[in-house]
Amino acid sequence: MRSLIRTFSAAVLAVATLLGAAQALAQSSGSGLNASGSSWYVPNSTYLGFNVGKSSYSLGSGAGGFAFDQRDTSYSLYGGGYFNNNFGVELGYSNFGRINRAGGSTKAEGINLSLVGRLPLNSSFSLLGKVGTTYGRTKVSSVPASGIVAGRETGFGLSYGVGAEYAFTPNWSAVLQWDEHDLKFPGGSRDGVSSTSVGLKYRF
Repeated sequence: MRSLIRTFSAAVLAVATLLGAAQALAQSSGSGLNASGSSWYVPNSTYLGFNVGKSSYSLGSGAGGFAFDQRDTSYSLYGGGYFNNNFGVELGYSNFGRINRAGGSTKAEGINLSLVGRLPLNSSFSLLGKVGTTYGRTKVSSVPASGIVAGRETGFGLSYGVGAEYAFTPNWSAVLQWDEHDLKFPGGSRDGVSSTSVGLKYRF
């Protein structure tokens, strides 16, 4: 866990530096406009968010008829910024909770880096999309008779998601989001863990 937090902290610093440099460059250019007349830095485009929801593990239950859950409470903390009105980058940490499985438990967490897209439908409501990669960390404990491999695994995998955002003040908005993460599990398998969540986002 501590190594994952250190990795996340370093990634946060790198993204914050990138966004800060982009903002400074845009402001130093005067109008902050590119050749086509669109802004490279949009005011209130940098944000922090926190979501809570339900995760869903796409995993087998193994043999032996052990109790098996597929869902648990999940949460995510993330931040990012837009380079223009439609595209940006986002970095976040997600914890997908723990499920009972194979006489033991399975849990997963990860750090995600994604390109994000936004399609404003009006001044308050936007559709969201994202695609990127998640550096996941999984841990499995099991009864040997279940046939489920126990241990720990880490690695990168594809991630993507869709959502909707409603801005109820100039700085605060509500978010509904669905995300899918391809994670590595002990035994060499790759399986999807998804999360459906709601949350708040603060723009500054």
